[in-house]
Amino acid sequence: MGFLALCFQFHAMAATSPAPVFVLNSLDGNVSVIDPQTWTEKKRIPTGKEPHHLYLTPDEKSVIVANALGDSLTFIDPRTAQIQRVVTGILDPYHLRFSPDMKWFVTAANRLNHVDIYRWDGHQLTLAKRLKTGKTPSHLWIDSKSTTAWVSIQDGNELISIDLATQTLKSRIGTGTMPADVFGTPDDKTLLVGITGGTGVEVYDITGAQPRLIKMLPTGKGAHAFRALGDKRHVFVSNRVANTISQIDYATLQVVAELPAPSGPDCMEVTADGRFILVASRWAKKLTVIDIAARKVVRQVPVGKSPHGVWTLDHAPRN
Repeated sequence: MGFLALCFQFHAMAATSPAPVFVLNSLDGNVSVIDPQTWTEKKRIPTGKEPHHLYLTPDEKSVIVANALGDSLTFIDPRTAQIQRVVTGILDPYHLRFSPDMKWFVTAANRLNHVDIYRWDGHQLTLAKRLKTGKTPSHLWIDSKSTTAWVSIQDGNELISIDLATQTLKSRIGTGTMPADVFGTPDDKTLLVGITGGTGVEVYDITGAQPRLIKMLPTGKGAHAFRALGDKRHVFVSNRVANTISQIDYATLQVVAELPAPSGPDCMEVTADGRFILVASRWAKKLTVIDIAARKVVRQVPVGKSPHGVWTLDHAPRN
């Protein structure tokens, strides 16, 4: 077989091979790369200090790892797991998110108590505004129209909203203890907030000028992170203290299923076929794989210290 034929065969195999699963090892400062066919760790990618969350660029060419204590972003090819570049001078990027219109990139500085709003031209980030938020901004959500960023303020027990066009504060209200992840329904009418210091999820009506608490939905102690099932009807929340995952029907605002999730379940991913939840077992240094239909753990993969963010390109839709 000639050289060109070998190259063609290699690229064809790469195109059809499943994308790797990435697990951020926050206390090791690296990323575990998992083969989803053999469920083995293939390698670890060094990053800056304390990588906690990651997000895909709008063109799907890079997954960005936010290194909170390293004040940097590591761009990784989501298919080959190769480092593409490192952007420094990004202060304390704990959580991160692109706006759906691809114009804005927002980071929450958990340690430094601010939110940074960047303009994005498809390659470069330009800081538009730094907003002081209150103590410990945690997680972000941006509405489908790319107009509003919602931010939980973990140690201030607050939920704030920011107008992206003007980079100004729109609203600020009190929440339960230690609000964490935030999930907005696709119709932009309802917002769910995980209350890590409590036993469930707060549900807000966000159709008016100010958000309005309409329900406290019991899920389990330490309600923390969300991930949509991908059917435009259900979302999962990890209950980090209860060691469970609750499935919420966000049309009826009811819990419809509960799944086991050992050792401090944190960030999650749902496979593209909707069969499995991949969840970081924070206290066990493992990635746990859960069969959704059977509601049981089917395997665990050893990773690094304090695994947090979990992501793969082969994922279910985000709503």
